[in-house]
This record gives sequence, structure tokens and C-alpha cells, in this order.
Amino acid sequence: MTDHLGTVTGMIKNKPRKRVGRGSGSGSGNTTGRGTDGQKSRSGGNIPAHFEGGQMPLFRRIGKKKGFKPHRRVSIVRINLKDLPRYSADGKLMIKDLIKTGKIRSDSKIKILGEGEVKQAYTVQTHFISAKALEAIKAAGGKVQII
Repeated sequence: MTDHLGTVTGMIKNKPRKRVGRGSGSGSGNTTGRGTDGQKSRSGGNIPAHFEGGQMPLFRRIGKKKGFKPHRRVSIVRINLKDLPRYSADGKLMIKDLIKTGKIRSDSKIKILGEGEVKQAYTVQTHFISAKALEAIKAAGGKVQII
């Protein structure tokens, strides 16, 4: 079964396409369903999805990525006395071992802080150390090497 446009009807669920601009008697003549005026009624009047009708577009309203990553910035890993058993292997806390095991990055500095107690003698290699931590490690019979 075919309709007047030559398409098969009754056996497919899609409607035949609407032929616009074929006279006012067809029901979609004159403005062909596009409305009376405006950019979208004209041929070639496609506007991009980001267009906001002349308003300042969103991508120009929001802030741009500013600044830079300072190349001299130092990341400091802080290790408390109570955490020394976690970071040290057999009573030694060496920077190269921490880097090798992946516990710190190679460009990081280490600072030992004095929170907690020292239960054994540690040999500690560090960049910075607080006075309380230095006193506690030496009191436990340990050694500190500041690089």
C-alpha cells in the first residue's frame, strides 16, 4: 500500500516526511512552520549551541586559568616521632630508602616533628627537625644527620 508521496504506509511505523512550502492549502505553506520572523526562520539560520542571543557567552564570562606553578616550591613531608616505626626500616630512616620504597617523592624534603614518643634508638637522616624531636631522639640514644 502506498500513499500519494509514493511511500509505503500501514506496514511501517514511521510517518512520511512532511513536505513544507507547497502552498497554503497544504497546511504548511507560507512560513513553512518556521514562524514569522527571526534568524531561525531564514535559510542558513542555524545558530551554534553556545550562542546566548548576544549576551556575553559563558566561556567568556568565567575566569581563565591563572598563575603558574612555582618552580622553586618545596614540598615538605612531615613525620612525627610516633610515625617513625612506619617509615623506618630496622631503626634507620634514610632519605634514599624512602624515595626507593615510594613513600616520598624525590623532590620532597623531610621534617621530623616532636609529636609522640621514641621507644628505640633511631638513626635519622632529615632536612629539617624540630628541637623537641631532636632532643627526644638523642635522649633515646639515636643519631640525627641533617642534610
